[in-house]
Amino acid sequence: MKSIVDEDWFSWIERPSRYIGGEVNSIKKDPAGVDVHFALAFPDTYEVGMSHLGLKILYQLLNDEDWVLAERVFCPWTDMERELRNRQIRLSTIESGRPLNSFDVIGFSLQHELSFSNVLTMLDLAGIPLLSEERDQLFPVVIAGGPACFNPEPVASIFDAFVIGDGEEAALEICKFLRQAKRERALSREEILRQLATIDGVYVPKFFWVKYKPEGTVEAILPLLKGYSHVEKAILPDINGFPSPERQVVPFMELVHDRLAIEISRGCTRGCRFCQAGMIYRPVRERDPQAVLRHVENGLRHTGFEEISLLSLSSGDYGCLGPLLKRLMDQQSKEKVAVSLPSLRVDSVDPAWFDEIKRVRKTGFTLAPEAGNERLRRVINKNLTDEEIIRIARVVYGAGWNLLKLYFMVGLPTEEDEDLEDIVRLSKEISRSARGNKRQVKLNLGVASFVPKSHTPFMWAPQISAGESWRRIHLIQKKLKNSPVRAKWNRPEMSWLEGVFSRGDRRITKALLLAWKKGARYDAWSEHFKLDLWMDAFKRAGLDPGFYLHRPRSREEIFPWEHIRSGVSKEYLWNEWKRAQDGQTTPDCRIQCLACGVCDLKKIAPICFRDWNARSKSEGDPIGPQNSIMKKYRLTFSKTGSARHLSHLELVRLFVRAFRRAGLPMVYSKGYHPMPKMSFAYALPVGTESLQETLDIELHGISSIETIREHVQARLPQGIELISLEEADRAGKAPRVKESHYEIHLDGLRVAQDALERFLESSTFPVSKTGKKGARVVDARLLVKKIALKTPYVIDLVMRHGAGPELKPSALIKEVFHLADQDVAGIRILKMGQILI
Repeated sequence: MKSIVDEDWFSWIERPSRYIGGEVNSIKKDPAGVDVHFALAFPDTYEVGMSHLGLKILYQLLNDEDWVLAERVFCPWTDMERELRNRQIRLSTIESGRPLNSFDVIGFSLQHELSFSNVLTMLDLAGIPLLSEERDQLFPVVIAGGPACFNPEPVASIFDAFVIGDGEEAALEICKFLRQAKRERALSREEILRQLATIDGVYVPKFFWVKYKPEGTVEAILPLLKGYSHVEKAILPDINGFPSPERQVVPFMELVHDRLAIEISRGCTRGCRFCQAGMIYRPVRERDPQAVLRHVENGLRHTGFEEISLLSLSSGDYGCLGPLLKRLMDQQSKEKVAVSLPSLRVDSVDPAWFDEIKRVRKTGFTLAPEAGNERLRRVINKNLTDEEIIRIARVVYGAGWNLLKLYFMVGLPTEEDEDLEDIVRLSKEISRSARGNKRQVKLNLGVASFVPKSHTPFMWAPQISAGESWRRIHLIQKKLKNSPVRAKWNRPEMSWLEGVFSRGDRRITKALLLAWKKGARYDAWSEHFKLDLWMDAFKRAGLDPGFYLHRPRSREEIFPWEHIRSGVSKEYLWNEWKRAQDGQTTPDCRIQCLACGVCDLKKIAPICFRDWNARSKSEGDPIGPQNSIMKKYRLTFSKTGSARHLSHLELVRLFVRAFRRAGLPMVYSKGYHPMPKMSFAYALPVGTESLQETLDIELHGISSIETIREHVQARLPQGIELISLEEADRAGKAPRVKESHYEIHLDGLRVAQDALERFLESSTFPVSKTGKKGARVVDARLLVKKIALKTPYVIDLVMRHGAGPELKPSALIKEVFHLADQDVAGIRILKMGQILI
């Protein structure tokens, strides 16, 4: 069966590297040789989904079992969805191209509520009924996990089951059961779901019935299965029992978070009252720092990433972050590997960390005060003073960072206009505090509308309207006018929809289905969000969004998620809600146990590493191979097959990471952002195959060219092949292409000989080319040294370079022979060779 990558139309798809697969460390097993086929589905684009650590964890965990096959699938972008529908092609996984409906289980990762419509898109493209009750045993079991599953009710009728909490053990248990069920073959869909309900953390909505009061609130949630009255979240007592994935898939395209991700801690002890993650992922469980070092070392060797991200809900609270950073940078700074800490609290920041991080390059710095003054920060239990925030900002700028980002929310409980004005005041004070720096520094604000979430103290609070959110954002914007502070914000209408789903019930599914059928897609992407469509869907479903958003809740109200237990008791959350209203803070549970209900202090308890202080193998900046002799090498390589869909920037990234995996000591530029000294002779157009491309790379002296060749070729992906390698003159200029020789294969398309003759006889041949700077006219005749029909279906083309603006071979052929776009799509272009200057 022909892969979609080889279809004529595929070359016109936006960002084709989202779909081609074949990445380094991706795993492709023989379906006939395994018992359970698991599709890991992420309802967003490839570059978003592949940034998610949970997907990386499950991909390695499941594929480590020789009897399980795990493959990835992402929501296609709108252009790809259109092509799949028009051509009646089923959505398939990246690794094998097998249709999604041929798998035993499909596991969706629900990171936020605005991905729900994409779930429907993916199921529909796979030919799988959207509702659980419409699926029999011929269809895969459809499950979901992730933070949005802590209120699964708005999509309860879509999924067969949910994994509530940590997914590592539950995912394996589900696979073990399905393996047994396939062997027995006699189990009905009902029996399969009954068995899944016995697994810790698994919620099967079918076995609960919800009764509503006349005014719309929940009257009762009634269990329909004996002994299955509620679902306790699955807790991994110690994350050290499950190693961080080291052979992470290395993408071709740039991800949202394009780096080696290492989870150093799970859970948070701070107790911010707005933060769902801080409540549902309790208790804190830190990874052994020695294991972190091992995972980093192995992970970099297997991936070649240029940056490490130490992930946690609050990285600065990791018990031995200081010595860990020191050890990491001592080991990795000579290799120009940067470290980022994506989640830092102002009051956990140690200025000494800055000196370690910037030894390679500054990786960005973001702080989240959330509120503009101390009163409101006490309400949300973020006990920071203005003085602390300003001091840390001053230290960040003083350490050499030019840009600082601050995040705030509008619509927090008890917020007044004075609190918004204090956001402006604090921001201006921070901006003024940085003026003593000789460099020009920037301060950016990110402003989001607060959305109350389930299982938090603020789940009783009303959410402000989208209109009121806009008023508050505009107030901040107006007050910041003519100041150096720049503010950006999320659209309040998107927070409006998120809020409806966050505390919604099963009745909302009807509106979701109606909105999706009318075209709801990618609701978390502002360019695709359609408010009118959603307003109409709720109206047609007979639902008032304000019922879920704008009313306060009483202590006695039964929430739609009442039968889903996060471990934190409802009584504790209510007490925190009352303390918030009184402006009282609650201490960090690292300091004292607050009896929230999660820990039994036997099997489940906090795990912290505080006294680790490993001695570094070297002190200060290591003296590495930078002082050795430097040499330049010239590589000639081919780019064929699915690799033809890689852009030039993706090709550059591919080689840099291959060189890193090969352990080659690259020479780097100087400055704040050191880059490998490498140059390509030509930027090959996307979709064009080539048998001869040239790359120069500078390395610290290596005597054996054969050693370089062997190490590099072994680490290149399929479609990229090293043809030759030789030492080049280091003082010589970067390689440049003078001429390129192409074969244009027309795939049965006949072109007019007279059109070719008219072109050859012309002295000029103007072609309009549209680029980033607008349209311009290019004389195509000057670019062509030779063009001839080699056979009726093959064109021989030699193009000149360096004479000014250029044209792609496909654009040239289109204009010379007056071809339509669909004709050009079927053309195969192969670069046969080149002449260098």
